[in-house]
Amino acid sequence: MKLNDLKDNKGARKERMRVGRGIGSGKGKTAGRGVKGQKSRSGVSGIRAYEGGQMPLYMRLPKRGFNKPNAAKYVEVNIGRLQAAVDAGKLDAGKPVNAEALIEAGVIRRALDGVRLLGVGELKAKLDLQVVHASASAKAAVEKAGGSVALTKAEKTPD
Repeated sequence: MKLNDLKDNKGARKERMRVGRGIGSGKGKTAGRGVKGQKSRSGVSGIRAYEGGQMPLYMRLPKRGFNKPNAAKYVEVNIGRLQAAVDAGKLDAGKPVNAEALIEAGVIRRALDGVRLLGVGELKAKLDLQVVHASASAKAAVEKAGGSVALTKAEKTPD
């Protein structure tokens, strides 16, 4: 098998039908749209939701929930990822670990509105963490390893 021998299976790719290109193509003249009426014309897309004056289905169904327009966006970091950074020598366990230290170590790309610490993985290093939020399991794992978790106030970034 060589790279120049590679090809798709028969029927794996289907060529686009060029409509309106003569009677012999089978899709000439009306291009498969039938004759006359709104649906045969171009620029008709919203007609699918119209139900002849009856209340449309998307309006009949109940609406639930609420999307907070200015909800804070946090960067989630697992304790296993912190341990991997300490093991690789990118994160100094002696200094306090905050968003700036995590960016410098390459653990996160940007801080957004703050760092949220999650408890997936295992932590052996003694770390003094400064985060906006920490799950109960993450907090317990850090304290078990001899470290501490200090919660700071979220900094809302301008959008």
